[in-house]
Amino acid sequence: MTETNNIRERVAKVLEKVRPYLQSDGGDIELLDVTDDMIVKVRLKGACHGCPFSMQTLKAGVEQAIIKEIPEIKSVISA
Repeated sequence: MTETNNIRERVAKVLEKVRPYLQSDGGDIELLDVTDDMIVKVRLKGACHGCPFSMQTLKAGVEQAIIKEIPEIKSVISA
């Protein structure tokens, strides 16, 4: 297994922890990719897609949770 695949699995586990918070507001999140330079690409779905607070949720919530668990990750972006 490559390092990126291992990181991707770890990111997916963190997303499973934050997903219930997003779903409680009618939203969801989908992991699209983890790049070789450690950028996580996600897609916000449902009520989160287009929400005025979605970038705040992404950076303050999702990104912080992922980086706390996986310090190798540099950032999380919405694709």
